This record gives sequence, structure tokens and C-alpha cells, in this order.
Amino acid sequence: MSPAAPAEPVPAPPRPASYRRIASLAIPALVVLAAEPIYLLIDTAVVGHLGAVPLAGLALGGVIMGLAPLIGAVLAYGTTARASRRFGAGDRAGAVAEGVQGTWLALAAGLVMIGAFQFLAGPIAGLMGDDPAVEAAAAQWLRVAVLGAPFLLVAGAGQGWMRAVQDVKRPMWFVSISFVLSAILAPILVYPVGLGLVGSAWANAVAQALSGTLFLLALRRERVSLAVDWPLMSKQLVANGDLIVRGVAFQVSSFSAAAVAARVGTAALGAHQIGMQLWFFAALALDAVAIAGQALIGADLGAGRPEAAKASAKRLTVVGLGYGGVFLLTVLVSLPVLPGLFTKDAGVHEQLGYVWPWLVLLLPVAGVVFALDGVLIGAGDLKFMRNMTVIAIASGLPFTWLTLLFGWGLTGIWAGTAVFMLVRLGLILWRLRSGGWAVTGAERV
Repeated sequence: MSPAAPAEPVPAPPRPASYRRIASLAIPALVVLAAEPIYLLIDTAVVGHLGAVPLAGLALGGVIMGLAPLIGAVLAYGTTARASRRFGAGDRAGAVAEGVQGTWLALAAGLVMIGAFQFLAGPIAGLMGDDPAVEAAAAQWLRVAVLGAPFLLVAGAGQGWMRAVQDVKRPMWFVSISFVLSAILAPILVYPVGLGLVGSAWANAVAQALSGTLFLLALRRERVSLAVDWPLMSKQLVANGDLIVRGVAFQVSSFSAAAVAARVGTAALGAHQIGMQLWFFAALALDAVAIAGQALIGADLGAGRPEAAKASAKRLTVVGLGYGGVFLLTVLVSLPVLPGLFTKDAGVHEQLGYVWPWLVLLLPVAGVVFALDGVLIGAGDLKFMRNMTVIAIASGLPFTWLTLLFGWGLTGIWAGTAVFMLVRLGLILWRLRSGGWAVTGAERV
């Protein structure tokens, strides 16, 4: 009787990223992501005490200026999606080279924005607003705030390549230092110096200039060529194209909500500004888990470990849900004091009552959605991200627009946001379950 053949060794199950590893990437990213919305919340509170018109002007100008952080996010995510795979494949220099080309794109886009907004700030504000005083305030703020756009975009590209090589501590310090300076400058320039709303714009531009300069100095210290590489840049542009379409869809949604809120009334627009700044703060803070996901998933797929990437994606989903729950409890506890921190206007306080239920209930949904955004961006599954976002926004926008016809006020606007988030959740969970996103290699083909 022949001896039994030796049993085949059972392969070890894929090892997901540990919770400690996720936290080591997410916590510094949280500081980076939270810095700007914290500053914007401070800025909103500072300007809010000037009165309803400056607050509404900041709301309108901030929505228009949202084009800059949108492009910055595209540059950051597009760079991370490509560079993290190269880093996972053992090519750190190649990962940094992606950051060089992203930085050139950032400088070019920022300079174009400065030129365009000097001429178009007034017409765009007039198109969106319904009060000449508010439109004039928004245009005045925009012409100064846009001066920081090139630096803001450079910081976005810098964060992209640094996240990809899993260096999250330096961006944390760069962004924190600059926004602490800006938070100090804003009340000084608005009140004692007497610049009013424009003082807020100058404080914003100064912060962005300092942050962008620090990222440029960090890139210069890397031992890679700083020259323009047209073939590599063209690949980035292709990858960024899907993210740009996605970002434009977000802007259409934001512009529509602000324009409808402006037509509901000045107090409604002010309340919408406060609610949206709190939502953006929560969204960006929750996105810290997504940043960890981008770096970990991209590195796993670049190193040819798809099962490990899938296991990490499940763990990131759990972390995102828990994180969203923590934010829900935090906002609930803070509700009695939040309105008074931003403004003393009774009309704005009344309108905020229509915002709070939607804001609170959407936070756990946002925790899961943003975590899984990071998984798919890290995987370079950008075409699906584009299509998902367009479908979700198209589902929610009718509620926003029909508010003008049926008089739903802020309830209708925020109901549209809820529909958008729930459709997005359903689509992204379907994609995660399908496994079609887990494509391996130093570049996604």
C-alpha cells in the first residue's frame, strides 16, 4: 500500500490591515482634513456676528470658491490612486514623480482661477444670488480669497503623494500650522483692523500660501526630477478626468442648494451656510478613514494582494460606521449651544431647526460611504466613482429644485441631500460586494 501523498499546505488567510495601522494613517489625516473645516467654522462664526448680509455673502462666495478645494481633492485623490500602487510595487521614486506632475497641474489650475475670478466673480454671484447686497459682498470676498487658490491646489497634490508613500505626519504639521495662523488672523483682520468680510478672505489666502509653500519645500527635498513629464502628466489627466466629472457633479449639487436657499430668504441662506459648514466638517473628518483606505488598498493591489485588499475593505467599513456613530452623538450633545456659536440672528436660529434632523441622521451613512470611497479611490476604480456620483446626485437634485415650486424650504433642500447619500450608499455597497474593483498591478489597466 503506497504511502498517502502529503497534504497540500493550506494557504494562510489574507491579513487585513490592523485597526492600529488604520488608526496610524487615519488620525494624522483627521487633523489635516479637520483643519480647514474648523477654520471655516471659526470664519463663519466671526463673520456671522457682522450680520445676516455678510454671513449670506460668505455663504454664496464660499460655494463658488468651493471649486478650488474640489480641484484640490481631484489632484490629491488622483495622485494617491496612481502613486500608492507604485509605492506598493516598491517604486517610491515613481510615486513621488506622480506628485511632481500633480504639483505642476495644481499651479496651472490655480493661476487660471485667479484670472477668471477677477472678472467673473460679480456675474457668477449675480447669477446665483437674489439680493444685490449679498451678491456684492460675495464678489468682494471672492476676488481676494481666490489669491490663495494656487497654494491650496499645490497642498492638495502634496497631500496626494505623501499619503501614497504613507507619510501622513508632515502634511498634518504643514496644514495645522497654516490654519492656526489663519484662525488667529481672521478675527483680527475682520474687527480691530476693520476689513470686515474682506478680512476673512485675506486670512484664508494667507493660510493657503503658507501651506502650499511648505509642500513645495518638501517636494524639493525629494531626489526626483522636478521637470514636467508630459507622458506621465497625460496619464494623470486621464485618471483625473473621471474625478473632475465627479467633482463637477458635486458642485452642481452645492450650487443648486445655495441658489434655492438664497431664494427662500437671507435667513435661510445663512442657516444653510452653517449647516453645510458643519456637514463639510463632518464629511472631511470622516474622510480620514478614506485616506487610510486609499493608501492601504492601493499598496495592497500594487503589491498583488487582492484578497488582503478585500479583507481590509471590510474592516474599513466597520471603522467608518463606528466613526459616523461617534459624530452623531457628538452633534446631538452639542445641539443646544451650536446656533449661538455662529450667530445671534433669531431668523437664522429658526431656520436651523429644519436642518438639524437631516444633518444628524445622515452622519452614520456618511461614515460608511466615505470609508468605501477611500477603498475605491485607492483601487483606482474611478470610472465607477464618477458614474455612481452622477446617478446619486441626479436622484437627489429634483427635491432641491422642486422646493421652489412647492415651498418646502430647507427641508426640501436637505431631503435632496439625504436621497443623494442613500443612493450613493446602495451603489457603493453593491460595488464592494462585486469585487470588480480589486485589480492588481503597479498601474490599473
